[in-house]
Amino acid sequence: MVDVVLFSAEGCHLCERARAVLQTVMHEHPFALEEVDIGGDEALEAKYREWLPVVEIEGERVFTYHVHEAALVRRLEAAQACAETRSS
Repeated sequence: MVDVVLFSAEGCHLCERARAVLQTVMHEHPFALEEVDIGGDEALEAKYREWLPVVEIEGERVFTYHVHEAALVRRLEAAQACAETRSS
């Protein structure tokens, strides 16, 4: 299963939109979603605050500010194909 991380912060309306897109796509293209609230963590605040929301797939930053549904599906499919190739 592909690992996806959403870095977000409380009160971030773009983060809420990104979460909604991720949850919608998850029904058709299952993936493991981890949400990380950067609030209160100085290192995460410094790394991610100006880019929120940030979505990483398999450790690679793939979206900032907005998550586009079609692009997310393409990225998930590519990550799944890579994972299958590695396990063969």
